[in-house]
Amino acid sequence: RPVNRLWIIFFIITVKSQPIMKLFSTIIVSSCLATQAFGVTPVVSKGLSKPALVTHKSPLRQKNVADVSPLFRDPTITRGGAIPGLQAYSDALDKKPITMKALTSLVGWFLGDLLAQLFIAGGPVDYKRLATLSFFGFIYHGPSGHYFYNWLDKQVPGTDAIPVFSKVAIDQIIWCPIFMSVFFTYLGLVNGDSLSTIGAKIKNDLFTACQGSWKVWPIVHLINFKFVSNKWRIPYINAVQIAFNMFLSLLGTKK
Repeated sequence: RPVNRLWIIFFIITVKSQPIMKLFSTIIVSSCLATQAFGVTPVVSKGLSKPALVTHKSPLRQKNVADVSPLFRDPTITRGGAIPGLQAYSDALDKKPITMKALTSLVGWFLGDLLAQLFIAGGPVDYKRLATLSFFGFIYHGPSGHYFYNWLDKQVPGTDAIPVFSKVAIDQIIWCPIFMSVFFTYLGLVNGDSLSTIGAKIKNDLFTACQGSWKVWPIVHLINFKFVSNKWRIPYINAVQIAFNMFLSLLGTKK
């Protein structure tokens, strides 16, 4: 598709620039690809001269997603098939949601830190750091996200403007600082730091981490809470967060 080619060209150009621009462009590209993958696509309504937003539910909000989403392996829709095994993954999310979301976050954090070490820090790979951050995704990010978004959707139901903006505000103003504090505490404990050292790390870097989040996640979560069902929130977030985790891994391991 022409749009995809433009994003690829944009990414190649920015890869040659400074590390921050590399990271920023990666976040933009991954966000757009994740949004496209989860069925948020503009369409042109009949009888209108201008594009109109989709008014029907995203394919991943429907029950029989394998029948309606080009994400699933259908060679009549996508040449060669799209993502083999996605139906099995969807079924596993229904049967064992916490386990699958934990494993999804493990993969997301693994890729995020690996890419950060290879393309931002320039290598070589620190396997202890890679394992530490991957385990954090498994033990905390996936399970905590499951419970938090279940609670949030229950407390603030709906996909209209007010519920969506309310969820984004709660996520970024309340949940973000809590999550970042746990992240820095976990890294400090793994490294054997004292509580005073961990407290100093949180004091020095928490606001920077939240600022980085506020530059990316409000827009991502507007799409998330509007179009993506509760079941698919963690997979969607991880698709975007692979890039954001590059920022977190660099910040979290900064001396």
